This record gives sequence, C-alpha cells and structure tokens, in this order.
Amino acid sequence: MKDLKAIKGRYYIARLIEEGEHEHQDFKFAISDARKIARSVSAFANNDGGRLLVGVKDNGAIAGIRNEEDIFVVEQAASMYCAPSVPLEFTAFATGEGHVVLRVDIKAAEHRPVMVVEADGRHRAYYRVHDENIAAHPLMVQAWRMAAAPDDERRPLVVSSSSPEGIILSLIADGPARLDRLAIDAHLSRSLADAAVVNLIAAGLARFVYIDGAFRLVAI
Repeated sequence: MKDLKAIKGRYYIARLIEEGEHEHQDFKFAISDARKIARSVSAFANNDGGRLLVGVKDNGAIAGIRNEEDIFVVEQAASMYCAPSVPLEFTAFATGEGHVVLRVDIKAAEHRPVMVVEADGRHRAYYRVHDENIAAHPLMVQAWRMAAAPDDERRPLVVSSSSPEGIILSLIADGPARLDRLAIDAHLSRSLADAAVVNLIAAGLARFVYIDGAFRLVAI
C-alpha cells in the first residue's frame, strides 16, 4: 500500500460526507482497533456492500488519515479478523490542507456469512442497518449458510398450507412478524418454527427487517 497515491478529490469527498453515515457508508477517524473495523467490513459484506471513509470524524469533519498505519489496520481487520477474509479496494483522495481521506470499498460477499473473530474467540456476523452495524440474528446466519450450500446438499422446499413454512407465510402476509411471537402465533414448536424461518429465508420467500430495535420477518 506504500505506492498508493492520493488523487484530487476535495469536492468529491465533500459530497460523500454530505450524505452522512448510512446503510452503505461509514466514517472512520480513530483507526486503532482492527476488530471494530472488522465489524463494519462484516456488516457491509453481509448486506449489499458499502464504503468506509477513513480520516473523517463522526460529525463529518475531515481530519485525514494519520499515516500508513491506518491503512495497515484496515487491511488487518479484513484479513485477520474477518472469516472468510474480505477483499478491499483502496483509493486515496487529497482534500486540501495536507489531508488525505481514504475510501475503502467493500463489495457484497458472494457467500455469506462473513464472521468477525471477537476478542473472546467467538465468531459473530454483523449486518448494516441504516448507520449501524447490528449483530445478525442467529436464524439469519443459519439461512445464509443454507443458501450458500451446494444444491446437492439442500433438500427441496415443499410449501403447503399445512406445512410449517406455509403457516408462517400466512402469518407474515399482512406485515412484519415478531420472532419471539412467531412459534406461539403459528402453534408450532420453537424448533419447527425456527427451521421454517431458515428455510423460507434461504429459499428467498421471506427476509428479515430491523424495526424498533429488533429483527422481524416479512414475506417477499
């Protein structure tokens, strides 16, 4: 990364900053904890991709990257603390007054989940919601893994009005359903309801939305 040359981009970076932090953009100023950076990388990769603006404070003020150590920490986050590792694209922009802002592009993962190796050794997946990195729901992670499995390892999904999947689809037809109520409202055991949710998401018939601090299930 030592050969990375900054190109002029004062007004371009200003336009990006005007957007604020959102589902596809995160500001990063203090690049000292690779695991925190890894959570943003995981969240973007598990969603539709996004970018980090390194050298920008939370309030949008440009401080610039400190030195090449910032670049190293971001690379470390994606290669050492993300499983699997995530490829990054770096572009440096000179913004005046000697400042350089680094744009780090993160593509959507071909195969989710992208997990973060936490300090306690556990692996946790994140998902980008608005301007936050949210820990992915366990059923979401299971569904991603099922969707990524080879076709010959997946059972065909047969949905009928009396199957657990069909019952849950009828429940969510009118709007988002709370996961903590789903098994009760569907008159199913928790294990059957959870398995049905995973099957529906993996098959592309349902998805999670994040409302009022919790994931809910909606039909597609």
